[in-house]
Amino acid sequence: MPQTELRVTDQDREHVVEHVKAAYAEGRFDKIEFDDRLERAMTARTHGDLMPIMRELYGPNGVPRFAAPQAPAPRFTAEPESNERLGASAAHLLTLVGFPIIGPLILMLTAGKTSPYIRRHAVEALNFQLTITGASILLPITIIGLVLVPVIWVVGVVLSIVAGVSALSGGDYRYPMTIRLVK
Repeated sequence: MPQTELRVTDQDREHVVEHVKAAYAEGRFDKIEFDDRLERAMTARTHGDLMPIMRELYGPNGVPRFAAPQAPAPRFTAEPESNERLGASAAHLLTLVGFPIIGPLILMLTAGKTSPYIRRHAVEALNFQLTITGASILLPITIIGLVLVPVIWVVGVVLSIVAGVSALSGGDYRYPMTIRLVK
């Protein structure tokens, strides 16, 4: 039986869909063409149904097999040095000693210029503190909010300690339910 008459698997369809999505993201065709190719790929029954789509994307000598586009190589990130870990931890823990927004902001603007590790942690701590400050201002408008504000403060203290310890150990930490205003 010729390959064009062989039935395709869901994985074959998904590989072609990935190629179509990548071509659309590159701007090689418009939304209508994208929808058409996507529909044809998802309803294909044989390899003969998928091959014209691949030829349209890559020409007659295009991709010989239905392989997904290569994923980008993982970025190599060096292990942060001890002074970087200490600075990143300070970004989280300064929030506990009366500098909830100023501490992470200063670390982000000073040490964050030379250390991406410190900047990442300072930005995360700053965003978390801005979220808690906003919630502390807006929640008292409601009756239930008055009860929640002390709970939010306690959770904020606990999460800041956890983030500080995570930064000291060289890991990354993302605060839950944080509005990330600073990038």
